[in-house]
Amino acid sequence: MKNNDKVDARRRHLLCSGALLGTLPLASGSADAASQTSPASLAAPAMPVAPVGATPATLARDNAYWNAVAAQYDITDDVILLDNAYWGSMSKSVLADYQQQLAMVNRGNAWYGRVRFPAEFETARKRTADALGVHHDEIVFTRGATEALQVLIAGYQRLTAGDSVLYADIDYDNMITTMRWLKQRRGVNVVAISMPEPFSYDAVVAAYVAAMDQHPRLKLILLTHVNHRNGMVLPVAHIARLARERGIDVIVDTAHGFGQLDMRIPDLQADFVGINLHKWIGAPVGVGAVYIKRGRVRDIAPYLGEPDGDDISTRVHTGTLNFAAYLSLPKALDLHAAIGVANKQARLQYLRNRWVEGARQIKGVTVLASSDTRLSSAISAFRLKGKTRTEDTTGLTTQLALQHGIFTVPRNGLVSGSCIRVTPGIFTPESHIDALLAAMQKVAAA
Repeated sequence: MKNNDKVDARRRHLLCSGALLGTLPLASGSADAASQTSPASLAAPAMPVAPVGATPATLARDNAYWNAVAAQYDITDDVILLDNAYWGSMSKSVLADYQQQLAMVNRGNAWYGRVRFPAEFETARKRTADALGVHHDEIVFTRGATEALQVLIAGYQRLTAGDSVLYADIDYDNMITTMRWLKQRRGVNVVAISMPEPFSYDAVVAAYVAAMDQHPRLKLILLTHVNHRNGMVLPVAHIARLARERGIDVIVDTAHGFGQLDMRIPDLQADFVGINLHKWIGAPVGVGAVYIKRGRVRDIAPYLGEPDGDDISTRVHTGTLNFAAYLSLPKALDLHAAIGVANKQARLQYLRNRWVEGARQIKGVTVLASSDTRLSSAISAFRLKGKTRTEDTTGLTTQLALQHGIFTVPRNGLVSGSCIRVTPGIFTPESHIDALLAAMQKVAAA
Protein backbone atom coordinates (compact mmCIF):
# COMPACT_ATOMS: atom_id res chain seq x y z
CA MET A 1 0.00 0.00 0.00
CA LYS A 2 1.36 3.40 -0.95
CA ASN A 3 1.86 6.08 1.72
CA ASN A 4 -1.01 8.20 0.38
CA ASP A 5 -3.30 5.17 0.47
CA LYS A 6 -2.32 4.56 4.09
CA VAL A 7 -3.13 8.17 4.99
CA ASP A 8 -6.50 7.94 3.25
CA ALA A 9 -7.31 4.67 5.00
CA ARG A 10 -6.40 6.17 8.38
CA ARG A 11 -8.49 9.28 7.66
CA ARG A 12 -11.49 7.14 6.73
CA HIS A 13 -11.10 5.08 9.88
CA LEU A 14 -10.89 8.15 12.10
CA LEU A 15 -13.86 9.76 10.44
CA CYS A 16 -15.91 6.61 10.87
CA SER A 17 -14.89 5.99 14.47
CA GLY A 18 -15.49 9.56 15.62
CA ALA A 19 -12.22 9.29 17.49
CA LEU A 20 -11.35 12.96 17.54
CA LEU A 21 -12.52 14.16 20.95
CA GLY A 22 -16.16 14.25 20.02
CA THR A 23 -15.61 16.68 17.16
CA LEU A 24 -16.72 14.15 14.55
CA PRO A 25 -19.92 12.09 14.30
CA LEU A 26 -19.80 8.65 15.87
CA ALA A 27 -20.74 5.77 13.65
CA SER A 28 -21.74 2.71 15.66
CA GLY A 29 -20.20 -0.63 14.83
CA SER A 30 -17.45 0.89 12.71
CA ALA A 31 -14.42 -0.31 14.64
CA ASP A 32 -11.77 -1.83 12.41
CA ALA A 33 -11.69 -5.57 13.05
CA ALA A 34 -7.93 -5.56 12.66
CA SER A 35 -7.62 -3.25 15.67
CA GLN A 36 -9.34 -5.70 18.04
CA THR A 37 -7.25 -7.67 20.52
CA SER A 38 -7.45 -11.43 20.19
CA PRO A 39 -6.44 -13.89 22.94
CA ALA A 40 -3.59 -15.13 20.76
CA SER A 41 -2.12 -11.63 20.64
CA LEU A 42 -1.72 -11.58 24.42
CA ALA A 43 1.24 -13.95 24.41
CA ALA A 44 4.06 -11.66 25.51
CA PRO A 45 7.73 -12.37 24.79
CA ALA A 46 10.16 -12.67 27.66
CA MET A 47 10.81 -9.43 29.51
CA PRO A 48 14.13 -7.95 28.31
CA VAL A 49 17.02 -7.65 30.71
CA ALA A 50 18.91 -4.37 30.86
CA PRO A 51 22.61 -4.62 29.96
CA VAL A 52 24.89 -5.08 32.95
CA GLY A 53 26.11 -1.73 34.26
CA ALA A 54 23.58 0.29 32.30
CA THR A 55 22.43 3.45 34.06
CA PRO A 56 18.95 4.88 33.54
CA ALA A 57 20.48 7.64 31.42
CA THR A 58 22.30 5.24 29.09
CA LEU A 59 19.42 2.77 28.98
CA ALA A 60 17.06 5.57 27.94
CA ARG A 61 18.79 5.66 24.53
CA ASP A 62 18.96 1.86 24.11
CA ASN A 63 16.28 1.42 21.45
CA ALA A 64 16.76 -2.33 21.28
CA TYR A 65 15.82 -2.61 24.95
CA TRP A 66 12.80 -0.33 24.64
CA ASN A 67 11.62 -2.08 21.48
CA ALA A 68 11.60 -5.26 23.54
CA VAL A 69 9.63 -3.45 26.25
CA ALA A 70 7.17 -2.24 23.60
CA ALA A 71 6.67 -5.86 22.54
CA GLN A 72 5.07 -6.43 25.94
CA TYR A 73 2.15 -4.23 24.82
CA ASP A 74 -0.56 -4.44 22.17
CA ILE A 75 -0.95 -0.82 21.03
CA THR A 76 -3.11 0.44 18.18
CA ASP A 77 -1.48 1.30 14.88
CA ASP A 78 -4.53 3.28 13.73
CA VAL A 79 -2.69 6.40 14.85
CA ILE A 80 0.58 7.48 16.41
CA LEU A 81 -0.61 7.53 19.99
CA LEU A 82 0.82 10.51 21.87
CA ASP A 83 -1.98 10.84 24.42
CA ASN A 84 -0.74 8.33 26.99
CA ALA A 85 -1.79 10.36 30.02
CA TYR A 86 -5.50 9.44 29.86
CA TRP A 87 -4.79 6.00 31.23
CA GLY A 88 -1.92 3.56 30.87
CA SER A 89 -2.36 0.54 28.64
CA MET A 90 -2.07 -2.80 30.37
CA SER A 91 0.75 -4.98 29.14
CA LYS A 92 -0.17 -8.22 27.41
CA SER A 93 0.68 -10.19 30.55
CA VAL A 94 -1.43 -7.94 32.79
CA LEU A 95 -4.34 -8.01 30.34
CA ALA A 96 -4.17 -11.81 30.16
CA ASP A 97 -4.11 -12.01 33.95
CA TYR A 98 -7.04 -9.60 34.18
CA GLN A 99 -9.09 -11.69 31.77
CA GLN A 100 -8.26 -14.82 33.73
CA GLN A 101 -9.18 -13.16 37.03
CA LEU A 102 -12.41 -11.88 35.52
CA ALA A 103 -13.39 -15.39 34.40
CA MET A 104 -12.50 -16.82 37.81
CA VAL A 105 -14.55 -14.19 39.67
CA ASN A 106 -17.48 -14.68 37.30
CA ARG A 107 -17.39 -18.45 37.84
CA GLY A 108 -17.01 -18.23 41.62
CA ASN A 109 -19.66 -15.54 41.99
CA ALA A 110 -20.73 -14.88 45.61
CA TRP A 111 -18.86 -17.94 46.88
CA TYR A 112 -15.60 -16.39 45.74
CA GLY A 113 -16.59 -12.80 46.57
CA ARG A 114 -17.58 -13.54 50.16
CA VAL A 115 -15.14 -16.29 51.07
CA ARG A 116 -11.85 -15.86 49.21
CA PHE A 117 -11.81 -12.31 47.86
CA PRO A 118 -11.40 -10.39 51.17
CA ALA A 119 -8.03 -12.01 51.93
CA GLU A 120 -6.79 -11.64 48.35
CA PHE A 121 -7.94 -8.03 48.28
CA GLU A 122 -5.95 -7.40 51.47
CA THR A 123 -2.89 -9.02 49.88
CA ALA A 124 -3.18 -6.59 46.96
CA ARG A 125 -3.50 -3.68 49.39
CA LYS A 126 -0.34 -4.72 51.28
CA ARG A 127 1.58 -5.16 48.06
CA THR A 128 0.50 -1.72 46.89
CA ALA A 129 1.41 -0.12 50.21
CA ASP A 130 4.91 -1.59 49.91
CA ALA A 131 5.29 -0.10 46.43
CA LEU A 132 4.07 3.27 47.72
CA GLY A 133 6.47 3.12 50.67
CA VAL A 134 3.75 3.38 53.32
CA HIS A 135 2.00 1.18 55.90
CA HIS A 136 -0.88 -0.90 54.58
CA ASP A 137 -3.26 0.70 57.09
CA GLU A 138 -2.48 4.12 55.58
CA ILE A 139 -4.14 3.37 52.23
CA VAL A 140 -7.57 2.41 51.01
CA PHE A 141 -8.43 1.58 47.41
CA THR A 142 -10.65 3.79 45.26
CA ARG A 143 -11.75 3.69 41.63
CA GLY A 144 -9.17 6.30 40.64
CA ALA A 145 -7.43 9.49 41.74
CA THR A 146 -10.53 11.63 41.17
CA GLU A 147 -12.54 9.68 43.71
CA ALA A 148 -9.56 9.62 46.09
CA LEU A 149 -9.10 13.38 45.98
CA GLN A 150 -12.79 14.14 46.28
CA VAL A 151 -12.83 12.00 49.43
CA LEU A 152 -9.93 14.00 50.87
CA ILE A 153 -11.07 17.49 49.85
CA ALA A 154 -14.75 17.11 50.65
CA GLY A 155 -14.04 15.20 53.84
CA TYR A 156 -11.35 17.51 55.26
CA GLN A 157 -12.72 18.50 58.65
CA ARG A 158 -10.33 21.17 59.93
CA LEU A 159 -12.13 24.10 58.31
CA THR A 160 -14.40 26.71 59.84
CA ALA A 161 -16.32 29.54 58.23
CA GLY A 162 -13.95 32.33 57.22
CA ASP A 163 -10.93 30.09 56.67
CA SER A 164 -9.30 30.02 53.22
CA VAL A 165 -8.41 27.19 50.85
CA LEU A 166 -6.17 27.45 47.79
CA TYR A 167 -5.91 25.89 44.33
CA ALA A 168 -4.00 26.79 41.15
CA ASP A 169 -4.82 26.88 37.43
CA ILE A 170 -2.69 23.77 36.88
CA ASP A 171 -4.91 21.63 39.13
CA TYR A 172 -7.28 19.04 37.71
CA ASP A 173 -10.73 20.29 36.71
CA ASN A 174 -12.74 18.03 39.04
CA MET A 175 -10.49 18.91 41.96
CA ILE A 176 -10.96 22.62 41.28
CA THR A 177 -14.72 22.05 41.29
CA THR A 178 -14.49 20.26 44.63
CA MET A 179 -12.32 23.00 46.14
CA ARG A 180 -14.86 25.61 45.03
CA TRP A 181 -17.64 23.52 46.55
CA LEU A 182 -16.02 24.01 49.98
CA LYS A 183 -17.29 27.59 49.94
CA GLN A 184 -20.84 26.34 49.78
CA ARG A 185 -20.23 23.43 52.16
CA ARG A 186 -17.90 24.97 54.74
CA GLY A 187 -18.32 28.71 54.25
CA VAL A 188 -14.64 29.18 53.40
CA ASN A 189 -12.91 31.68 51.15
CA VAL A 190 -11.64 29.97 47.99
CA VAL A 191 -8.39 31.44 46.63
CA ALA A 192 -7.19 30.74 43.07
CA ILE A 193 -3.67 31.45 41.80
CA SER A 194 -1.99 30.90 38.45
CA MET A 195 1.46 29.59 37.73
CA PRO A 196 4.01 31.79 35.96
CA GLU A 197 4.61 31.05 32.31
CA PRO A 198 7.29 30.27 31.41
CA PHE A 199 7.69 28.65 34.79
CA SER A 200 10.78 28.18 36.93
CA TYR A 201 11.38 26.44 40.25
CA ASP A 202 11.83 29.64 42.24
CA ALA A 203 8.92 31.45 40.58
CA VAL A 204 6.53 28.57 41.25
CA VAL A 205 7.51 28.32 44.92
CA ALA A 206 7.25 32.10 45.23
CA ALA A 207 3.67 32.04 43.89
CA TYR A 208 2.58 29.73 46.69
CA VAL A 209 4.56 31.60 49.35
CA ALA A 210 2.96 34.88 48.28
CA ALA A 211 -0.50 33.32 48.59
CA MET A 212 0.31 31.98 52.05
CA ASP A 213 1.52 35.39 53.15
CA GLN A 214 -1.50 37.20 51.68
CA HIS A 215 -4.07 34.92 53.31
CA PRO A 216 -3.37 34.50 57.03
CA ARG A 217 -6.40 32.23 57.47
CA LEU A 218 -5.27 29.82 54.77
CA LYS A 219 -5.78 26.28 56.11
CA LEU A 220 -5.67 23.97 53.11
CA ILE A 221 -3.77 23.89 49.79
CA LEU A 222 -4.31 21.56 46.86
CA LEU A 223 -1.00 20.64 45.20
CA THR A 224 -0.83 18.76 41.92
CA HIS A 225 2.40 16.79 41.73
CA VAL A 226 2.42 16.51 37.92
CA ASN A 227 -0.31 18.48 36.25
CA HIS A 228 -2.28 17.12 33.32
CA ARG A 229 -2.10 20.33 31.27
CA ASN A 230 1.59 21.12 30.69
CA GLY A 231 3.18 18.37 32.78
CA MET A 232 5.07 20.62 35.18
CA VAL A 233 6.41 18.74 38.21
CA LEU A 234 5.48 20.86 41.20
CA PRO A 235 8.08 21.14 44.01
CA VAL A 236 5.55 19.50 46.33
CA ALA A 237 7.87 18.61 49.21
CA HIS A 238 9.32 22.14 49.31
CA ILE A 239 5.90 23.80 49.28
CA ALA A 240 4.47 21.29 51.77
CA ARG A 241 7.26 22.03 54.27
CA LEU A 242 6.65 25.77 53.97
CA ALA A 243 2.93 25.20 54.46
CA ARG A 244 3.46 23.00 57.53
CA GLU A 245 5.56 25.73 59.14
CA ARG A 246 2.49 27.98 58.86
CA GLY A 247 0.05 25.36 60.16
CA ILE A 248 -1.40 24.74 56.69
CA ASP A 249 -2.29 21.25 55.44
CA VAL A 250 -1.80 20.12 51.86
CA ILE A 251 -3.67 17.55 49.82
CA VAL A 252 -1.52 16.19 47.00
CA ASP A 253 -2.77 14.91 43.66
CA THR A 254 -0.14 12.47 42.42
CA ALA A 255 -2.26 10.86 39.72
CA HIS A 256 0.53 11.53 37.20
CA GLY A 257 3.44 11.34 39.62
CA PHE A 258 3.52 7.91 41.18
CA GLY A 259 4.62 5.32 38.64
CA GLN A 260 6.15 7.86 36.28
CA LEU A 261 8.65 9.54 38.61
CA ASP A 262 11.24 7.82 40.76
CA MET A 263 9.55 8.57 44.08
CA ARG A 264 7.43 7.14 46.84
CA ILE A 265 4.67 8.74 48.88
CA PRO A 266 6.76 9.84 51.93
CA ASP A 267 8.93 11.88 49.54
CA LEU A 268 5.99 14.27 49.07
CA GLN A 269 6.05 15.34 52.74
CA ALA A 270 2.24 15.34 52.76
CA ASP A 271 -0.28 13.68 55.06
CA PHE A 272 -3.07 13.38 52.48
CA VAL A 273 -2.49 12.04 48.94
CA GLY A 274 -4.72 10.89 46.07
CA ILE A 275 -3.14 8.20 43.89
CA ASN A 276 -3.87 6.70 40.48
CA LEU A 277 -2.77 3.15 39.67
CA HIS A 278 -4.22 2.76 36.17
CA LYS A 279 -2.12 5.50 34.56
CA TRP A 280 1.64 4.97 34.90
CA ILE A 281 1.51 1.59 36.64
CA GLY A 282 -0.66 0.06 33.93
CA ALA A 283 -3.22 -1.65 36.15
CA PRO A 284 -6.74 -2.25 34.83
CA VAL A 285 -8.80 0.92 34.52
CA GLY A 286 -10.65 1.78 37.73
CA VAL A 287 -7.93 1.42 40.37
CA GLY A 288 -6.67 4.20 42.64
CA ALA A 289 -5.95 4.80 46.31
CA VAL A 290 -6.20 7.28 49.16
CA TYR A 291 -3.23 7.77 51.47
CA ILE A 292 -3.77 9.24 54.93
CA LYS A 293 -0.82 9.32 57.28
CA ARG A 294 -1.17 7.46 60.55
CA GLY A 295 -2.69 9.74 63.17
CA ARG A 296 -4.53 11.90 60.62
CA VAL A 297 -7.50 9.69 59.69
CA ARG A 298 -9.90 11.54 62.00
CA ASP A 299 -9.19 14.78 60.11
CA ILE A 300 -11.05 13.26 57.14
CA ALA A 301 -14.75 12.68 57.70
CA PRO A 302 -15.98 9.08 57.51
CA TYR A 303 -18.06 8.14 54.51
CA LEU A 304 -21.81 8.71 54.83
CA GLY A 305 -23.08 6.61 57.72
CA GLU A 306 -19.74 4.94 58.45
CA PRO A 307 -18.47 4.95 62.03
CA ASP A 308 -15.79 7.45 63.01
CA GLY A 309 -12.43 6.19 64.21
CA ASP A 310 -8.92 5.44 62.97
CA ASP A 311 -9.82 2.81 60.36
CA ILE A 312 -9.04 4.34 56.97
CA SER A 313 -11.44 1.96 55.25
CA THR A 314 -14.37 3.92 56.73
CA ARG A 315 -13.39 6.95 54.58
CA VAL A 316 -14.25 5.27 51.27
CA HIS A 317 -17.23 3.14 50.34
CA THR A 318 -17.46 2.18 46.68
CA GLY A 319 -19.97 -0.66 46.94
CA THR A 320 -19.36 -3.80 44.88
CA LEU A 321 -15.90 -3.56 43.35
CA ASN A 322 -14.45 -4.68 40.06
CA PHE A 323 -12.84 -7.63 41.83
CA ALA A 324 -10.60 -8.65 38.93
CA ALA A 325 -9.06 -5.18 38.52
CA TYR A 326 -7.66 -5.24 42.05
CA LEU A 327 -6.57 -8.87 41.77
CA SER A 328 -4.45 -7.98 38.72
CA LEU A 329 -2.79 -5.03 40.43
CA PRO A 330 0.15 -7.12 41.78
CA LYS A 331 0.86 -8.33 38.24
CA ALA A 332 1.06 -4.72 37.05
CA LEU A 333 3.36 -3.86 39.95
CA ASP A 334 5.58 -6.81 39.02
CA LEU A 335 6.15 -5.47 35.50
CA HIS A 336 6.62 -1.94 36.84
CA ALA A 337 9.36 -3.24 39.16
CA ALA A 338 10.95 -5.38 36.43
CA ILE A 339 11.40 -2.36 34.15
CA GLY A 340 12.34 -0.08 37.06
CA VAL A 341 10.77 3.28 37.75
CA ALA A 342 14.09 5.11 37.38
CA ASN A 343 14.49 3.54 33.92
CA LYS A 344 10.90 4.44 32.97
CA GLN A 345 11.40 8.03 34.07
CA ALA A 346 14.66 8.36 32.15
CA ARG A 347 13.16 6.95 28.95
CA LEU A 348 10.06 9.14 29.15
CA GLN A 349 12.22 12.20 29.81
CA TYR A 350 14.40 11.32 26.84
CA LEU A 351 11.39 11.07 24.51
CA ARG A 352 9.89 14.25 25.97
CA ASN A 353 13.13 16.18 25.52
CA ARG A 354 13.48 14.90 21.96
CA TRP A 355 10.26 16.57 20.86
CA VAL A 356 10.40 19.58 23.20
CA GLU A 357 13.88 20.65 22.14
CA GLY A 358 13.03 20.04 18.50
CA ALA A 359 9.82 22.04 18.77
CA ARG A 360 11.65 24.99 20.32
CA GLN A 361 13.44 25.39 16.99
CA ILE A 362 10.22 25.61 14.97
CA LYS A 363 9.19 29.17 14.18
CA GLY A 364 5.67 29.94 15.30
CA VAL A 365 5.51 27.28 18.02
CA THR A 366 5.34 28.04 21.74
CA VAL A 367 6.44 25.17 23.97
CA LEU A 368 5.00 24.99 27.49
CA ALA A 369 7.83 23.16 29.20
CA SER A 370 10.85 23.85 31.37
CA SER A 371 14.44 22.83 30.75
CA ASP A 372 14.82 22.31 34.51
CA THR A 373 14.81 18.54 35.05
CA ARG A 374 13.26 19.06 38.49
CA LEU A 375 10.13 20.38 36.81
CA SER A 376 10.00 17.94 33.88
CA SER A 377 7.81 14.89 33.33
CA ALA A 378 6.69 12.79 30.37
CA ILE A 379 3.90 15.31 29.77
CA SER A 380 4.50 18.61 28.00
CA ALA A 381 2.44 20.90 25.81
CA PHE A 382 2.62 23.40 22.99
CA ARG A 383 0.49 25.85 21.06
CA LEU A 384 0.96 27.89 17.94
CA LYS A 385 1.90 31.45 18.85
CA GLY A 386 -1.17 33.54 19.49
CA LYS A 387 -3.49 30.53 19.17
CA THR A 388 -4.81 30.29 22.73
CA ARG A 389 -8.52 29.70 22.20
CA THR A 390 -10.15 26.32 22.70
CA GLU A 391 -11.23 26.22 19.06
CA ASP A 392 -7.62 26.86 17.99
CA THR A 393 -6.20 23.86 19.81
CA THR A 394 -9.14 21.58 19.09
CA GLY A 395 -8.82 22.38 15.41
CA LEU A 396 -5.11 21.70 15.43
CA THR A 397 -5.43 18.34 17.20
CA THR A 398 -8.01 17.34 14.60
CA GLN A 399 -5.65 18.42 11.83
CA LEU A 400 -2.77 16.46 13.34
CA ALA A 401 -4.92 13.33 13.51
CA LEU A 402 -6.61 13.53 10.12
CA GLN A 403 -3.68 14.77 8.06
CA HIS A 404 -0.74 13.26 9.90
CA GLY A 405 -2.15 10.33 11.87
CA ILE A 406 -0.91 11.74 15.20
CA PHE A 407 -3.25 11.65 18.18
CA THR A 408 -2.77 14.37 20.83
CA VAL A 409 -5.28 16.14 23.05
CA PRO A 410 -6.17 19.80 23.75
CA ARG A 411 -6.12 20.96 27.37
CA ASN A 412 -7.94 24.00 28.71
CA GLY A 413 -7.83 25.79 32.04
CA LEU A 414 -4.46 27.54 32.08
CA VAL A 415 -4.78 31.28 32.62
CA SER A 416 -2.52 31.75 29.58
CA GLY A 417 -4.93 29.83 27.37
CA SER A 418 -5.54 26.47 25.76
CA CYS A 419 -2.68 24.16 24.75
CA ILE A 420 -2.04 20.79 23.12
CA ARG A 421 -0.72 18.04 25.39
CA VAL A 422 1.82 15.53 24.11
CA THR A 423 2.54 12.41 26.15
CA PRO A 424 4.72 9.50 25.00
CA GLY A 425 4.59 6.11 26.67
CA ILE A 426 7.35 3.64 27.44
CA PHE A 427 6.35 1.78 24.26
CA THR A 428 6.67 4.91 22.06
CA PRO A 429 9.50 4.64 19.48
CA GLU A 430 11.70 7.57 18.52
CA SER A 431 10.16 7.51 15.03
CA HIS A 432 6.81 8.61 16.48
CA ILE A 433 8.44 11.62 18.10
CA ASP A 434 10.15 12.50 14.84
CA ALA A 435 6.84 12.20 13.00
CA LEU A 436 5.31 14.68 15.43
CA LEU A 437 8.10 17.18 14.82
CA ALA A 438 7.71 16.84 11.05
CA ALA A 439 3.97 17.45 11.39
CA MET A 440 4.54 20.46 13.63
CA GLN A 441 6.87 21.93 11.03
CA LYS A 442 4.14 21.70 8.43
CA VAL A 443 1.27 23.08 10.50
CA ALA A 444 3.44 25.95 11.82
CA ALA A 445 4.53 26.85 8.29
CA ALA A 446 0.92 26.84 7.11
